[in-house]
Amino acid sequence: MKKIVQKGLRQLSAIARKAARQLDEPEKKAYARRVADWYAQDKNTRFRTNYPELTPRSIVLDLGGYEGQWASDIYAEHLCEIHVFEPLPDYAAAIERRFRNNEAVKVYAYGLGARDEQLEFAVAGDSTSVFGEGTNKVAVDIKNIDAFLAGQHIDVIDLLKINIEGGEYELLEHLLDQGLVRRINNLQIQFHNFVPNAEVRMKNIQDRLAETHATTYLYPFFWENWRLLK
Repeated sequence: MKKIVQKGLRQLSAIARKAARQLDEPEKKAYARRVADWYAQDKNTRFRTNYPELTPRSIVLDLGGYEGQWASDIYAEHLCEIHVFEPLPDYAAAIERRFRNNEAVKVYAYGLGARDEQLEFAVAGDSTSVFGEGTNKVAVDIKNIDAFLAGQHIDVIDLLKINIEGGEYELLEHLLDQGLVRRINNLQIQFHNFVPNAEVRMKNIQDRLAETHATTYLYPFFWENWRLLK
């Protein structure tokens, strides 16, 4: 357990360092305060898995499965049906092995987005992104989220987690434009600041989400959750 906790902290620390490199000095300090506040508050609230309304009948979509730890934590606590999307073949294969004996967790070796397309990702662990730099490039498949939901006959998503390294902007704009956000009870989002006009686009998305959802926690460019207003 100690090793798992340490690994999780290292991953979150890497995310924080990556984001901080994109900011000027005052923004870096503000970001560091948000991250520190997150850690202090999360000791008791367990933001990312604390969804008491989830049941074994709930449907969860995990966009950006990486190593499958979040999906594992959600399942352990709520026993719900989870669809994990990981477009990088090696990561997807590892997640499939991890859940090979769990029929409630379904793994897809592609991502979900506004349209069907193939993108080139720069592979760098948990910082892998279409916006990344480097020579280690991998072609990945992205499929239209509308078609997936229709094909799976999913009318309501109880929890949609989005950590897709810059792809969140276009996806969320699409969900808003199509009115699909009204079918999502919770959106757990990590916005990334290395996308052009990131702050403006983030604020615009947040303003539009506020018409149908309310925040249960909000740490800009780190983690935030939006719950559907009933």
